[in-house]
Amino acid sequence: MKNTALTHIHESLGAKMVPFAGYNMPVQYEGVTVEHETVRNAVGVFDVSHMGEFLLSGPNALALIQKVTSNDASTLTIGRAQYSCLPNNQDGIVDDLIVYKIKEEQYLLVVNASNIEKDWNWISSHNDLGVEMKNLSEDYSLLAIQGPKAVEAMQSLTSINLSEIKYYHFEVADFAGIEHVIISATGYTGSGGFEIYCKNSEVEQIWHKVFEAGASFGIKPIGLAARDTLRLEMGFCLYGNDINDTTSPLEAGLGWITKFTKDFVNSENLKKQKEEGVSRKLVGFELLERGIPRHDYEIMDADGNNIGIVTSGTMAPTVGKGIGMGYVKTEFAGVDSEIYIQIRNNKVKAKVVKMPFYKK
Repeated sequence: MKNTALTHIHESLGAKMVPFAGYNMPVQYEGVTVEHETVRNAVGVFDVSHMGEFLLSGPNALALIQKVTSNDASTLTIGRAQYSCLPNNQDGIVDDLIVYKIKEEQYLLVVNASNIEKDWNWISSHNDLGVEMKNLSEDYSLLAIQGPKAVEAMQSLTSINLSEIKYYHFEVADFAGIEHVIISATGYTGSGGFEIYCKNSEVEQIWHKVFEAGASFGIKPIGLAARDTLRLEMGFCLYGNDINDTTSPLEAGLGWITKFTKDFVNSENLKKQKEEGVSRKLVGFELLERGIPRHDYEIMDADGNNIGIVTSGTMAPTVGKGIGMGYVKTEFAGVDSEIYIQIRNNKVKAKVVKMPFYKK
């Protein structure tokens, strides 16, 4: 089990630690609901240093990214980031990721912790273009400072104007006394804020200064359990739950990051799938009766026929009801479609809703 550079701090704060993607990670400190509400209403800090970072450099770096990702990275300018995915050859997804254009001919790819080795091998196998690839995952830490008070709380730590960094844009600047930190207006919560990329040797100083600066704003450390409820209220996909090697980006509602203006791995098959339509779709649903939907619960129609499966589910703290995501047959994917979730021995009534569940 690997530790992050901050594991000793989480343990000293009394965090409940669990194994996650090969790392010893804090799942909660005070409790999921308290931590969830902290991010929705104030500001919270996640240690997500388990995530993977690859640096791709050279004149063909963009060409390699264009070949292996579904989105069009040619639209990126320096200081911009893009959500994308790595399609496989079986109409599924190797991983989802964020692509950052650091400078001309240099890109940072941020991938899921559980897929670091798999993604590295996959991208490497397509690198017949001489692109220099560096796996920085073991050397870099990542803090997600999330919530509506993040800008105000963190402004004293940097010389740049945080309020001017637009969503999915970033700056390389000073932060908490450290030079050349990536300050990215991205996150997985839907409540605004930043993700801070720094070296492992720098993250402890940054952590302490972040908590000093945020003290009067009610800042708290947040665990992975609240990260999951926050992202689910936003309808954000989690790799391994809502998307995986067998789910296509078009089934998963990720057509918006699947650009057929270029050729990429399996683009011909996915284009054909788009033209012919898919037989199942990922939908959001809310329960109309009491209950909590969970991963792998069956989804039924009114007659008790299986029409799909739940991929993510929770009792949503902000929304105040049982919500979930799951794949259903396309004819049941329309908003307000009546579906039923098999919870133990009960068929619990639900309806398909438009995501996100949480609306500011």
